[in-house]
Amino acid sequence: MTCEGCILFSLVAAEGMAMSIQKNSSSPCLSRPVNLQVPTYALRALEVLEDAGFEAWIVGGWVRDALRGSFAHDIDITTSATWQQSKAAFEAADIPVHETGIAYGTVTAVVEKHPIEVTTYRCDGEYLDGRRPDSVQFVSRIEEDLARRDFTINAMAYHPKRGLLDLYGGQEDLSARVIRAVGKPKVRFTEDALRMLRAIRFACRLSFSIEEKTHQALTECAPLLSQVASERIGSEVAQIVEAGHIAHAIKLGFPVLAIAIPELLPLQNFDQKSPYHAYDVLEHTARVCSAAEALTAGCATPALRWAALLHDIAKPEMFSVDADGRGHFYGHPEMGAVVAKVLLKRLALSQHLSNEVCALVALHDYDVDVTTSSLRHMVALLAEASKSDGIALAYDLLTLKQADALAKANPYRSYAVMLEAMRTLLLHEAKQEIAQHPQELCVSGAEIMEVLSLQPGPAVGVCQRRLFELYLADQVKNRKEDLLAILAQSNWKK
Repeated sequence: MTCEGCILFSLVAAEGMAMSIQKNSSSPCLSRPVNLQVPTYALRALEVLEDAGFEAWIVGGWVRDALRGSFAHDIDITTSATWQQSKAAFEAADIPVHETGIAYGTVTAVVEKHPIEVTTYRCDGEYLDGRRPDSVQFVSRIEEDLARRDFTINAMAYHPKRGLLDLYGGQEDLSARVIRAVGKPKVRFTEDALRMLRAIRFACRLSFSIEEKTHQALTECAPLLSQVASERIGSEVAQIVEAGHIAHAIKLGFPVLAIAIPELLPLQNFDQKSPYHAYDVLEHTARVCSAAEALTAGCATPALRWAALLHDIAKPEMFSVDADGRGHFYGHPEMGAVVAKVLLKRLALSQHLSNEVCALVALHDYDVDVTTSSLRHMVALLAEASKSDGIALAYDLLTLKQADALAKANPYRSYAVMLEAMRTLLLHEAKQEIAQHPQELCVSGAEIMEVLSLQPGPAVGVCQRRLFELYLADQVKNRKEDLLAILAQSNWKK
């Protein structure tokens, strides 16, 4: 049984399928009949435009993902209608429509509560700044519109009556699991340098390779990415990182990533000169990212994924060699947090995410042992550094430390086993509601003042902090009677 809006597809024998092509269509015959089940709201949008006398197609990501058998809600439509004509057609059908990008011929129709972007067929003018076209020209043929698109898998159009329009072999590239630029790759990347990051993003998201000429153009055109606004870069990089295929991205497109995040470049081929490490810093980083995904079954948090990528970002800067020729990186976690904060801000990522990532980076070398005291100190430090939930971050920190251990030289990987015991302790302690701040102790400031005959002032906070330190050291339970008993001791005020 197929539910409404599900995306199913099947190849139908050409002789068994009657192709219904509108008489006024300027489109060529289709190479292959394909039947995709289109959601009702998209069918309605196509119907409105065609009843008004215009040609319309579903394009872009929905077509790509539907051919892969995956569900997608977001649908884009391209049409021969101008945006004014599209707007008038939807309004005549009592469908809400908004002018969301009229400079590019785009309006958004809200059909059955689903927003659908509807854009006039267009081709782009020159990309003089390597970021955006200086102008757009509206055209009458779908072929011209598809020719401007980035990759073959994104340059297909579909209509429930006319079938699939695939002028550049996108369906074959889907089957071959390859990312290929439409036309000449260097031209596509020179037009819009951000497409290089998009190539990596799609390859990572879909677990595809990148076609040889397209891959070569990535390397050759990588410097052009420096012309793109950092916020646009940040949006693409965040999607790459938070998809969880960072190691794949490093392997596929490090020259591009190194322009997007220049702080990564010194990691490449950096010999750590340490018995703890069998790889250079970049290879170690990639292995940590892969291990973090394996340890979390591919469900790592965004903070953990970013921290895995950036945990050793300051190692080259903090490198020193002792008299025996052994490399050291004293202070690199703390400096790494500083570097991470700057680059995450440059990429316009959220302050909340930045705080969590920087806390994980700063503490990734923090020594822990399997004791309640060590655990409580770790949670409290994370909470203070991140201004977030220290318990949730503690799971991420233990995973990061495990991944870091597994990516070291073989004799030093056993540390990951001890960390698993620490995780078990965390699971147990978390049920007891670990206090993360002095204010979370089961004794109030008013009670402290009453027991110690104190007036409001800094001394109350000092006492509260002393109690918290005893709690962290596992010398007192977070129970009111136990805390009050400590306060009642004769030597407390000393």
